[in-house]
Amino acid sequence: MSLLSIGLTGLNAAQAGLSTTGHNITNAGATGYTRQQAIQGTNTPMFTGAGFFGQGTRIETVRRMYDQFLENQVLAADTSRAELETYSYEINQIDNLLADETVGLSPSLQDFFKGIQEVAANAASVPSRQSMLSSSEALVSRFQSLYTRMEDIRHGVESQIAQTVTDINALAGQIAQLNQQIVTAQVAGPGVPANDLLDKRNNLIAELNRQVRVSTTTEADGSVNVFIGTGQPLVVNTDTFTLTASPSTDDISRLAVGLRMPNGTAVALPESLVTGGNLGGLLKFRSESLDKAQNAMGRIAVGLTETFNAQHRLGQDLDGNMGGNYFVPLTPRVQNLPDPGTGVPSTATITASITSVSALTTQDYLLSYDGTNYQLRHQSNGAIVYSGATLPTNVEGISVSLAAGTINAGDRFLIQPTRAAAGAIEVAIKDTRLVAAGAPIRTVTANTNSGSGSITQGTVVSNTGIAGTAPHIGNITVTFDSATNQFVLGGAAAGTLAYNPATESSGKTFTLASPNISFRIAGAPGNGDVFTITSNDGGVSDNRNAVALGQLQSTKTLIGGGASYEFAYSQLVGDVGSKAREVKVGAEAQEALLEQAKSAQQSVSGVNLDEEAANLVRFQQAYQASARVMNTANTLFNEILGIARG
Repeated sequence: MSLLSIGLTGLNAAQAGLSTTGHNITNAGATGYTRQQAIQGTNTPMFTGAGFFGQGTRIETVRRMYDQFLENQVLAADTSRAELETYSYEINQIDNLLADETVGLSPSLQDFFKGIQEVAANAASVPSRQSMLSSSEALVSRFQSLYTRMEDIRHGVESQIAQTVTDINALAGQIAQLNQQIVTAQVAGPGVPANDLLDKRNNLIAELNRQVRVSTTTEADGSVNVFIGTGQPLVVNTDTFTLTASPSTDDISRLAVGLRMPNGTAVALPESLVTGGNLGGLLKFRSESLDKAQNAMGRIAVGLTETFNAQHRLGQDLDGNMGGNYFVPLTPRVQNLPDPGTGVPSTATITASITSVSALTTQDYLLSYDGTNYQLRHQSNGAIVYSGATLPTNVEGISVSLAAGTINAGDRFLIQPTRAAAGAIEVAIKDTRLVAAGAPIRTVTANTNSGSGSITQGTVVSNTGIAGTAPHIGNITVTFDSATNQFVLGGAAAGTLAYNPATESSGKTFTLASPNISFRIAGAPGNGDVFTITSNDGGVSDNRNAVALGQLQSTKTLIGGGASYEFAYSQLVGDVGSKAREVKVGAEAQEALLEQAKSAQQSVSGVNLDEEAANLVRFQQAYQASARVMNTANTLFNEILGIARG
């Protein structure tokens, strides 16, 4: 090769270096751009008898300065950051809602019991009773507004899940298209990469990764396969698999993410497989925090309704009638689910009832029947809490019964004991006269008693043996027999009650089965001393049941008998706040990890303008030197021509 040709190869190589450097500089601010480098090699030398003579240089390829390992670190940190960031945003809505002093439940609970205390202080006062009803309506309204707001958050989450699935499918389609373009562009082989197309595809994969955690594999032809979960395909070469967001077979009120197979059927993906990114954050927030918070709020509503109604029914209203339900009774929500095999839901009708508010959890339940045994398990984690040949009764505070139809093998039901309770709670009483503030019984001590014995006014344990209207019980006499150290019952009840004044004068409580009442006797009664238990007819100023209702404020009736209404709410606020802080800290940590990963990745792939400026000078000098070689070759050639002409 002539000196002129050698100089020309150097000129072309320098020009390629200048072009590549200029491309790097102009794209320094482009998101996802990977620095490129023109790879220069030596042309094949020419053999002569005197040895091998070089024939200049050539550009072998233009290569991206890319490290897959560093890129994977960025993707892993970014998808976790996106998941926690989404989770944090959503849970902060609940945290702010529950902890707000003006819209939270605690102030309304306190006002509610203040209204009861006003009635206890003046049981016959209509204004006091009206105040109690007003504070009750305010409490119910607060429950309902909190429930409505949580439902709004839930609907927002469901909408975001559907939109995110749509975005994922769109990104998967674009990646498949780029796969086709890259395969076509790189038809000459992997040595001539389509750098800018590869960057564009990487950017799409990064964007997809922010929606859901993905993994990738690269084929020999340059195409990339994209997977989610444990290997479920989204993109294979130029083909895409579509994600779906459709009503869950375990709860038609919520969306489940599925994968549409080539035959057109959609296979639901367990939520544990769909992790990372915005979609993973939404699903995790819904199952870990939103469901539990809404169920915990509902548990308080159920607990208040059940315990308050139970006590109110033991009282007497201004008309002398036994009290009815103060709140409208709440029932668990039941959904008939489709048979996994046939897709057809059961035609049977089952009902669920609350049997113990203290045993209630924040779980939803899936009830299934295989033709022999029933199985009840937690929806959230699949833990089995009952298995037997009959429907479950009194399991974690609920019982299930068949109301109509027949339960067949494969039938499934979703039972949500508390989910909708906060939105369904309602005051049943509208008339102030129906507030049962008084007790239906009272006791009388005979004036002729000679001893120091005393008897309490008595309380009603249950409605057994208690008439709904006055007189609620017949007169019961309690006469002391000092010879046998026992009380003899007479009148509307019969039997004896052992009592030893010598050892039990501090007081002893007695409970009768029918009427189911309780009273306490203390002191040392004389022989023949009589106490009478009778109906509290006309006791409009009696406040004993109002006092008992007020005492429910501090009574530990929830969470295994370890929490009052307000404590249960405080625990809910604390749990949500703690989780919100945990997620926030996690998001901040992932943000820091992401920045570190990006820094490491950019140290290899990023454009350094100082370095590129130096390369400009270097390639410019190389260009000038190659031009000098060509100029020298031209001068020598002209000299030869001059000699020939001479």
